[in-house]
Amino acid sequence: MTGLAHDHLRLVTVGAPKAVRIELHGDLDFDNADLLLQEVTDQVGSRPGLTDLHLDCAGLGLIDSTGLSILLMISRRVTAAEVQLHLDGRPANLDRLLTLTGTLEPLTAPLPTRTTRTPAHEKNIMTARPTGPDGTT
Repeated sequence: MTGLAHDHLRLVTVGAPKAVRIELHGDLDFDNADLLLQEVTDQVGSRPGLTDLHLDCAGLGLIDSTGLSILLMISRRVTAAEVQLHLDGRPANLDRLLTLTGTLEPLTAPLPTRTTRTPAHEKNIMTARPTGPDGTT
């Protein structure tokens, strides 16, 4: 378990091999939102088998547009790393902000399922022939 603190935000990180929980205590705003982004980046980068990232928002106070922007950036990064983001213990003010901005669904949606290409898939892919006005068909 590790703890990071800034003037108005304290993060407590508890990790397991496949899941990490980061507890947010305080405000997620312009002054300190980058602290959360850095902690998430460090955790995702140092745990190749990570499948779930839980942001425990129960202790979250104020969140401004920069805080929301950081949450969206975190969502994009963890989705690209095929890690499921969970926003646990959301206080009413966070739910209200996410609902008003239309970001509740994107931030809480399950990861899309990926289809794995197999040699059978490769066989069915047709190569396109160039066609055009220059007479090359």
